[in-house]
Amino acid sequence: MKIKNEHSLVRRIAKNGVSYAMLAPFMICFIIFTVLPVLAAIGLSFTDFNMLETPSFIGIDNFVRLFQDDIFLIGFKNTMILAFLCGPLSYLFSFFMAWVINEMPKGLRVFMTIVFYAPSVSANVYFIWTYLFSGDSYGIVNSTLLQLGIIREPVLWLTDPSFNLTIVIVVQLWLSLGVSFLSFIAGFQGVDASQYEAGAIDGIKNRFQELWYITIPNMKSMMLFGAVMQIANSFSCGAVSQDLTGGYQSVNYSTMTILNYITDYGSVRYEMGYACCIGVVLFALIVLSKKLIFKLLKW
Repeated sequence: MKIKNEHSLVRRIAKNGVSYAMLAPFMICFIIFTVLPVLAAIGLSFTDFNMLETPSFIGIDNFVRLFQDDIFLIGFKNTMILAFLCGPLSYLFSFFMAWVINEMPKGLRVFMTIVFYAPSVSANVYFIWTYLFSGDSYGIVNSTLLQLGIIREPVLWLTDPSFNLTIVIVVQLWLSLGVSFLSFIAGFQGVDASQYEAGAIDGIKNRFQELWYITIPNMKSMMLFGAVMQIANSFSCGAVSQDLTGGYQSVNYSTMTILNYITDYGSVRYEMGYACCIGVVLFALIVLSKKLIFKLLKW
């Protein structure tokens, strides 16, 4: 049976040689730059490696140390808060706004699509939020609140643990709308208009029924793509907290995420074995979350 399957695979490759040849460059790059680094990280997570000496095998010591690490647990808690708030909220909001904008006239739809997608590709986006929430009286939020008499002295929005995580969540939500929103817009545009006409004949009476019975079933692939992207973005959010509040250098680690902790141990302390261990845990969280989403969406 095994020999028969191998011959069948060889025949299939020979028959579709051109297609496999076209896929080969991508697959080679994917294996070199994604699969091999992941496997290397899993292997190094069981070692003590400082990037100067040969890695030494230490078994599961890194994992035992990790779950006894109070600072990691703070980063884990912040990551889960960001994931469970930013992931579902940005996914639902992206879908809703894509649906609303898709109903607009063509010119306005193109303009609004650019407006919503622009934040995800803006290079200086953090400068805007840093200026808005500057801790002195020149920051827009502080200046406005002082003029209105709501506060008597400037608030340190980005360093005070009472506020900074909330601001990181808001900025992360704003940034995470781009890719999913664009995929939803493409999905809405790809639905055959004749299906809506057939639905009207069959008794569909309003836009919400069109959305539930026609649009969503035709957009399963786009919705799946959006869900996967939101999972990856929500669990790997570290750039926002690092640039706005200092990440692993934030006050009492108040906005530090797992990704920030990986950066600390991998790029600052050069404890690559421990950093890879943290990365493996983050990778496992993303994979498990993706499987859960697949099950919830019944794919």
